[in-house]
Amino acid sequence: MTDMILHGFWRSSASWRVRIALGLKGLDWSDRTYRLRAGEQRSDAYLALNPQGLVPALEVDGAVLTQSLAICEYLDELYLDPPLLPSDPLERAWVRGFAQAIACDIHPIQNLKILRMLGQRGLDEDAVQGWAREVIESGLEACSRLIVDRDGPYCFGDQVTLADIVLIPQLGNARRFGARIDFPRIAEVEAACNALPAFAAATPARQPDAE
Repeated sequence: MTDMILHGFWRSSASWRVRIALGLKGLDWSDRTYRLRAGEQRSDAYLALNPQGLVPALEVDGAVLTQSLAICEYLDELYLDPPLLPSDPLERAWVRGFAQAIACDIHPIQNLKILRMLGQRGLDEDAVQGWAREVIESGLEACSRLIVDRDGPYCFGDQVTLADIVLIPQLGNARRFGARIDFPRIAEVEAACNALPAFAAATPARQPDAE
């Protein structure tokens, strides 16, 4: 039996993605949680696992995986049902592109380290929050245009994909920053995903370390 330990934080959207993927695959795991504002992810013990000092990290039988998209794709390759990526290469590239637009271009701006660096460089809290909000809104608008002509309840049709796994946590972030999310198809995709047990169970408020 595979032993999995998810190192994360209840409100981390990257940890949230991995929780969704684990749930969709029907896997069991245990949690190790870190209070990010207290700097617990910078402890020597955690840095020995993940030198970046970021969450999540997933231990699988002693091996350590980092970066949420890489973790999700690893799980998808190891546990085939349900697939998180389409079988068609073009469709697969579109799904990955959408997921990376959020994970690489939108989400990093809300990283606690980045927000703190902006404050240390003289931006007040309103300016920091406004900048993050602007990035979220422009990014989600672009993402909505990527899927506006798609049919089906999810981002890319009738099957949940990596795109949905990344989108839903980002909408949680958007709400925290007071950003607009009323873009075409976004609300219907979110409603369809949140009706699924794996998405519902992964929400931050339902995590044991939720504050």
